[in-house]
Amino acid sequence: MWKEFRDFIAQGSVMDLAVGIIIGAAFTAIVSSLVNDLINPLIGLIVGGIDFSGVSFGLGDAQFMIGNFINAVINFLIIAFVIFMLVKLVNRVKDAAVKKEEAAPAAPAGPTEVELLAEIRDALKAK
Repeated sequence: MWKEFRDFIAQGSVMDLAVGIIIGAAFTAIVSSLVNDLINPLIGLIVGGIDFSGVSFGLGDAQFMIGNFINAVINFLIIAFVIFMLVKLVNRVKDAAVKKEEAAPAAPAGPTEVELLAEIRDALKAK
């Protein structure tokens, strides 16, 4: 059982997933800071500092804080858009790198197998 567990953990896909989760957590902190510290204040300036967190309604003894839900949806849309733009930028950089590799001149092709055999045959005949 221990060997199976060790083999499972040592698989490349498990390690890739672990690295992805760690990088994703760090990336989440960056995106959250970008949204909370830069984009939300800018949007607050544009729309006049509207804050939906106070919007609520009551039904009997229950108080429904619909404003918090609206803020969460707005933050999700902003974060999703920022991530979309970052992925689009990364894809553009990756495509440019691929095109640059394709545009690079290929190394000159060496002689073919037939040409090498012909050279060997000619060298043996010359001896």
